[in-house]
Amino acid sequence: MAAVAVAFAGVTALALQNQAFAAASEPTDQRIDPAPCVAAVMANDDDQIIAICSPLIDNERTARDDRIKALTARAEVYDRKDMIDRAIGDYDIVLRLDPTLADIHNARGELRRKKSDRPGALADFAAAIKLNPNHAAAKASYKAMALEVERLGALMAVNNKPSFNCATAKRAVDKAICASPELANLDREINAVNTKVVRQATNESPRAGRAMQGEQDDFIARRNAAFGRADYDLQKAMRERLDHLLGLERK
Repeated sequence: MAAVAVAFAGVTALALQNQAFAAASEPTDQRIDPAPCVAAVMANDDDQIIAICSPLIDNERTARDDRIKALTARAEVYDRKDMIDRAIGDYDIVLRLDPTLADIHNARGELRRKKSDRPGALADFAAAIKLNPNHAAAKASYKAMALEVERLGALMAVNNKPSFNCATAKRAVDKAICASPELANLDREINAVNTKVVRQATNESPRAGRAMQGEQDDFIARRNAAFGRADYDLQKAMRERLDHLLGLERK
């Protein structure tokens, strides 16, 4: 907001002079005065920025630079009001007027990130870096977003798959787990958390690690033996095992 206000302030006096000159010579070509919009920005008055800067933005006689500054100020207000689509829309117009603004690409990237538009956010951060290779914020955001996309891709690769190979499953309980995405995800989570808990216990002592793995082996043996009984709820048993392991992990 401060940068926008400073940029606006530099043109205010000149705009007032031009207004007086234009009024005396060619009233039909008079450009809208940016001073009220500047004042609203300087006052950090969000509602006034929207009310006063919007006519400046919409007036076809507004100078391009004044329009860019007004659009940027209004986009920042929309962002603060959590009106993300409107903020992105304003930044879209700014970048059509001047596609070389690295800060605007970065700002729009952050908004796209809020909307979980990961490809769009990555593209904006990359554009900001291309325009300004030293743009620290864009570089940090691009790296974080790239890692997030990589992590999500890895999760999708194993989504709805258990910890074992369904192609070689022989037990009825294993086949039931493979046939249910929810049970498959539970099995994978149980295996992952158990591996972590056993590793933590082993760091304390090998004996503790073996004891912890023994608990998991006992759970699987009980699960295999009980599956198929009318009173046995496989999903409930697996959920209880996962909750128990999560409790151990947090200790």
